[in-house]
Amino acid sequence: MRIATFNLENLGTYQKGASFENRAAVLRPQLDRLKADVLCLQEVDAPKVRGTRRAVYLERLLRGTFYAEHCLAVSSGLMGTRPADVHNLAVLTRLPVIEEQTIRHTFVEPLRFRRHTAIPPDDNAVPLVWDRPLQHLVLATPVGQHLHLFNVHLRAPLAVAVPGQKAGPFSWTTVSGWAEGFFAAAVKRAGQALELRLAIERVFDAEPDAVIIVCGDFNAEDHDTALRLACAGEDDTGSGHLARRVLTPVERTLPTDRRFTVMHHGRPEMLDHILASRVLFAHLTNVEIHNEMLEDELVAYGRISQPPESLHAPVVATFDLA
Repeated sequence: MRIATFNLENLGTYQKGASFENRAAVLRPQLDRLKADVLCLQEVDAPKVRGTRRAVYLERLLRGTFYAEHCLAVSSGLMGTRPADVHNLAVLTRLPVIEEQTIRHTFVEPLRFRRHTAIPPDDNAVPLVWDRPLQHLVLATPVGQHLHLFNVHLRAPLAVAVPGQKAGPFSWTTVSGWAEGFFAAAVKRAGQALELRLAIERVFDAEPDAVIIVCGDFNAEDHDTALRLACAGEDDTGSGHLARRVLTPVERTLPTDRRFTVMHHGRPEMLDHILASRVLFAHLTNVEIHNEMLEDELVAYGRISQPPESLHAPVVATFDLA
């Protein structure tokens, strides 16, 4: 069984970027190479079609591919009843779906923060709401087990806008304003990771030997706060009796120089991960990161006209459940 994750980067937002045809010509071969039985995707847009939001660009992208007959599940937006306009989570699976849930502030309520640098300053604390939800599916495996799949996209380390403090999309009028915005972004990312861990704990409470896999763009590297929250290693909890609840990043099986899914200013970064519970990790046979043609994101944005590819590399893990 092959399980993969891939941040498609704004699939559906083409007004200022490459055409759909140019993007599809690059993305389809990448998807076909994965040959995933279960594929977790991030940044899937869902424009309105006759009054209903649908992932129409993803549907077009999948025509004639290995995934044309896979079941498609798309996360819900803020209202909880339909997808958001942009940056949805999506899962393609050939395994039967038993349950499906979108998680946003289900286990962690919005944190509150008063911005002292806002213009005018906040009279009261404002809620820090997660930008995106978590997606939880329960799938039926060929050997009769339940596979708990979590698809995630955590907040990027880009400062949250503060009223009156932005000079442009990526520039600020004061260091203090940027600092408050960057702090708020870090809190959101950690809060999402906490909610993910609490959702995982709910599964372990019901099934001590649960088969769990977490896939997605964490915007965090191994041993960063978000990954530590999700993995819950014994060195953090300090308790051996909690060891069966540890999740492990599958890329740790690869040589260090192969562990990257993004290039940023010449620096390789592992921001996209697949985490597996101990019961599932025992069946891991292979891990691939398709980063051979990955462009440096700063070079791509600055020197390439309308780059059609995603600047994230997909990750795929193979498990032998027979």
